[in-house]
Amino acid sequence: MSRHRAAASRPLYGRMAVLGTSASVTAIAVLGSLGVLPSVATGSSEDEDTDRVTTVAGVPTSTPSAAAPPEPGVEQELVQELDAVVEQAAPSGPPPVPAGSGEGRRVVFDQSDQRVWLVRDDETVARTYLVSGSLTDNLRPGTFEVFSRSAHATGIEDSGTMRYFVRFTHGTGGSAIGFHDIPVDDGAQVQTTAQLGTPQSHGCIRQARKDALAMWGFAPVGTRVDVVA
Repeated sequence: MSRHRAAASRPLYGRMAVLGTSASVTAIAVLGSLGVLPSVATGSSEDEDTDRVTTVAGVPTSTPSAAAPPEPGVEQELVQELDAVVEQAAPSGPPPVPAGSGEGRRVVFDQSDQRVWLVRDDETVARTYLVSGSLTDNLRPGTFEVFSRSAHATGIEDSGTMRYFVRFTHGTGGSAIGFHDIPVDDGAQVQTTAQLGTPQSHGCIRQARKDALAMWGFAPVGTRVDVVA
């Protein structure tokens, strides 16, 4: 009889461990789906600016896993707090594609706003982002076409190296004008990503590395490019 009572009063450590593990896994899953914890990245880790999430119209998007909602308690309170933070940080929406910028699948570059749009056939925006165009007035508004691409290139007069160069026209003197990432000279970028949105280049359109990769994937030779003032 005494042995039976001792067994009945013994703490259920096994069940407590299982419940604790379940709660931890649930919390980690929730944090991961909301972007609070880092997710496992695939592909190149060459640049910290490389996309880790799907982006539509410049807005990062991710689909939370279809996990069962956490039990009421600490986890539920944490989810509610995180939901409030995400809601407060949600962007109001990207600027629309400029009127009169063509039709169908194309790249649109607005020189006054220093912004690019990648537009699909159905007129939906695949991506939009800030860039740094030319400091000089060397690019006239109009419709052009991608005619050449280089994964690696060197600037004029050794002004640095660049990647993902997508050329669509020529400037004065015959130099090619196109989209590429921020050039690197003597081991350092010639401008910061924070300066994107302001003219900084000698003629081309500079992009953050992740955006240059997106342009490279979106605009093969023959892609239409519309430049607006």
